[in-house]
Amino acid sequence: MELTPSAHVDTFARDHLPPPQAWPRLLCELPELAYPDRLNCGSELLDATVERFGPARPAFRDASGGVWSYGELRERVDALAHVLTEDLGVVPGNRVLLRGPTGPWLAACWLAVMKAGAVAVTVLDRARAQELATMSAIARVSHAVCHVAAVDDLVKAEVPGMSITPYGGEDPGDLLRLARRHAGRAYPAVATAADDVALIAFTSGTTGRPKGCMHFHRDVLAIADTFSRHVLRPVPDDVFAGSPPLGFTFGLGGLVVFPLRAGACALLLEQAGPRQLLPAVGRHRVSVLFTAPTAYRTMLDELASHPYEGYDLSSLRRCVSAGENLPAATWQAWYRSTGLRIINGIGATELLHIFISAADEEIRPGTTGRAVPGWQARVVDGNGRPVPDGEQGLLAVRGPVGCRYLADPRQGDYVRDGWNLTGDTYVRDADGYFRYVARADDMIISAGYNIAGPEVEEALLRHPDVLEAAVVGRPDERRGQIVVAYTVLREGARTTEDELRAFMRAELAPYKCPRVFVFPEALPRTATGKLQRFRLRDLE
Repeated sequence: MELTPSAHVDTFARDHLPPPQAWPRLLCELPELAYPDRLNCGSELLDATVERFGPARPAFRDASGGVWSYGELRERVDALAHVLTEDLGVVPGNRVLLRGPTGPWLAACWLAVMKAGAVAVTVLDRARAQELATMSAIARVSHAVCHVAAVDDLVKAEVPGMSITPYGGEDPGDLLRLARRHAGRAYPAVATAADDVALIAFTSGTTGRPKGCMHFHRDVLAIADTFSRHVLRPVPDDVFAGSPPLGFTFGLGGLVVFPLRAGACALLLEQAGPRQLLPAVGRHRVSVLFTAPTAYRTMLDELASHPYEGYDLSSLRRCVSAGENLPAATWQAWYRSTGLRIINGIGATELLHIFISAADEEIRPGTTGRAVPGWQARVVDGNGRPVPDGEQGLLAVRGPVGCRYLADPRQGDYVRDGWNLTGDTYVRDADGYFRYVARADDMIISAGYNIAGPEVEEALLRHPDVLEAAVVGRPDERRGQIVVAYTVLREGARTTEDELRAFMRAELAPYKCPRVFVFPEALPRTATGKLQRFRLRDLE
């Protein structure tokens, strides 16, 4: 495939794309996917939206009731872009790590990176130093913009050559203070190529080493012009909200890309657990909600146990679920309680967002849905051959966005014969509906988070008293799965479960930490010493 001449000065991202023959086949059959060769998604999401709807409409809200209009958002994004390029020395193609709580300023920083033609590497504000060091090394991050409350772990990561600029503090060098100097100055977006890399999103692999997924400027718009446009169908008066952080592509799409593409508004909450979402829906008149099945189950419990709290859900018209399988029982219970049909979906960081889903009368509880317009999906055997409807196999998809790992040999595992293999086992019925069966690898999915067991094991083994470790998922009614760590301690060690738990919380993001520790005398292994995880999964 011939790439458009790049606008990047720093060509690292394009230089480390997989070879074209290792890409999946891309589909751009819908007329709305015919993007020009020169395209900046930040400008399209912000400048073009202001041109269509005017600057006065609300763009972002926060928990305190603050509202940013589209005009105010553009002024702040442009000022930030000037800081990035003139004060911090960011050039097109540089990787800029973004870290902070979900909020309007983090979203504005992401848009500024887009308009500046740089590459955003947005990470969770709960990521620990070792995780940050690994991701920064893989992406060769040169600059970091980090909320002042989350700077410590980034400093501890000791990334060579990376400059860190805090925001949200009182320091004279704070990003937001620097931005005041550029107030009122428009920033013309860099004329990036449609196939210039816009972002690198990290996902854990079953080997424990994160994989960087590179996505183009056109990819960012494609997820809005397929799933959002054809399934979600937002309107300018919508107010979006949800639990996924912007460091996850589920959150980036649902809380930034989709509302801005539609001229709608997003409520960006630092605290967005189920018990925060319920009152926020009524207070801010949220109409589109993004969260995981676990959160819907928790909200159902809250509604049932506190019937007199007076939660007002009358503004809701769209509820989206992804991140893990949505059980039919949860769908039915939510429908009985609220009258709302949850839009189920499956997406992947490799493909940026949702590619199988259904809405309204087309929903069939217990299934994920059908291929989203602009996408194709099928179920194949281990050799890539389609299996008959009704038989289990591996889910294979292709569409306008495809997997492109950053210099990672696992590209050949994910992309085969032009299709993306998501690692999920599915069944397709005769009507084209897809039903989830299970994960096909060792990934643990807990409350919508993908957790690689080997990564947790690696962290456990950094404890001086741990001799061996094996991590598996245990079925859990509320979370789907929880992380269980089978841990063999060194002879004479007196480390307690509470001490191990505290150690792990210092090593990994909290959602990756084991909830249960089991202390066997030995782990099951083959005669050649290979760990038999399946025997532990059988126990669970």
